[in-house]
Amino acid sequence: MNYLWATLLILLNGAWLLLVVLGLPGNWLKVISTAAIVWWQWDNAERGGVEMFSIWTLVAIIVIAAAAELAEFFTGVFGAAKAGATKRGSFGAIVGGIMGAIAATFLIPIPILGSIIGACVGAGLGAWGFEMAGGRKFSESAKSGVGAGVGTLAGRVVKIVSGVVIWLVIAVAAFWP
Repeated sequence: MNYLWATLLILLNGAWLLLVVLGLPGNWLKVISTAAIVWWQWDNAERGGVEMFSIWTLVAIIVIAAAAELAEFFTGVFGAAKAGATKRGSFGAIVGGIMGAIAATFLIPIPILGSIIGACVGAGLGAWGFEMAGGRKFSESAKSGVGAGVGTLAGRVVKIVSGVVIWLVIAVAAFWP
């Protein structure tokens, strides 16, 4: 019976992985799904069965998911700061990245690329716009915007790779406890 539940969990987590690619919180949905299985089978060993996951597997995927969230959130800011942005430009990168991802998901009808392009362009435009509003020169503001866009792309890649790692950890742990 564990193999059936493991297979269903891996398929469900595969769907959650697609949400990560779209910029949605699929990593946390994988953690919640796995935690539900851990909770459901908490006393399975006491009844003579085998638990599908150890608590350490759950801790590991929580740590990976949290690190991925932090990386995604701050890479646009770090990219902008590395390119010389002020705090105002870094804040603009965060606001622009969120707004761009949401807007482009609907405006660019390419399922995966729309939100990624929107987040990167939005972070760049946000950093650029906030720098320009702060009185910086066009070239300095544009450099900050490019840094924010590249940083946001790096953060999205880190989050997708982390999602694949979480999926693999769960898949391996499900079949080889």
